[in-house]
Amino acid sequence: MSTVTKALAFLSCFSPTRPEIGLSQLCRLAGRDKATTYRHMQALEAAGFVEQNPATRHYRLGPAVMQLAQVREATVPRKEGALAALTMLARTTGETAHATVLSGSTLYALASCESPEHGTRAIVDISTFPLHATASGVCVLAFGPEALFEVAAANLERFTSATPVTREDLAAVIAAIRETGFGRANQSFEAEIHAISAPVFDHSGLIAGAVSVASVASRFTPELEHKIKTNLAAASREITRNWGGTLPANVEAAWARSLSQTPALETVS
Repeated sequence: MSTVTKALAFLSCFSPTRPEIGLSQLCRLAGRDKATTYRHMQALEAAGFVEQNPATRHYRLGPAVMQLAQVREATVPRKEGALAALTMLARTTGETAHATVLSGSTLYALASCESPEHGTRAIVDISTFPLHATASGVCVLAFGPEALFEVAAANLERFTSATPVTREDLAAVIAAIRETGFGRANQSFEAEIHAISAPVFDHSGLIAGAVSVASVASRFTPELEHKIKTNLAAASREITRNWGGTLPANVEAAWARSLSQTPALETVS
């Protein structure tokens, strides 16, 4: 890795649940020694990518990140093109809807919308999604470039007892997704969370991310699954259109097969 890449990698340590990080914690998170970490953080601070809280001396994201984010959204309006569909998706399913965007081999959180229908609901509080363990991740693997599989297979971290941790298991998951058109993570990333995902494409003709619905597993039923899939397909079409893309014929065909099944015949895997 280049010096610049190593320095910028520290930015991925920050998240909504971890907005400020001390130097020692950064060392542990990044697996770097204190001298190297301090040197990189000084460089990032000088460029405006991070700043220090005067009261705690902990690091937080700086104004340069916000400026770049604004430029990105103004020129490639991913979030704006997904919000209306996510709001409708949360309202029609009664569950948490969220969208992710693929950049290189990393799947980033883009936006989420929670439904007020249930007091207990799924919370999306991560900034990057493991490709092998989340519904969004396996959906992107199924409809994205083949090289992504090797990236995922190189780090098959176990999150729960349901996480696929062998190449064979992951390949089987992907094969099933290509048949149905929908990604699935039944408690494979978080215990008690069952998520379904659909791919989203942009003007390049390539997969650009995914749109998903996450539900508490204990209330996941065949009827809810059918409702989620039906509305996910509509949301995927809308976001894909807003992002200047077109859904591939194989995805539409897979959805037609999957949605032709009645809820009574569907099983929760």
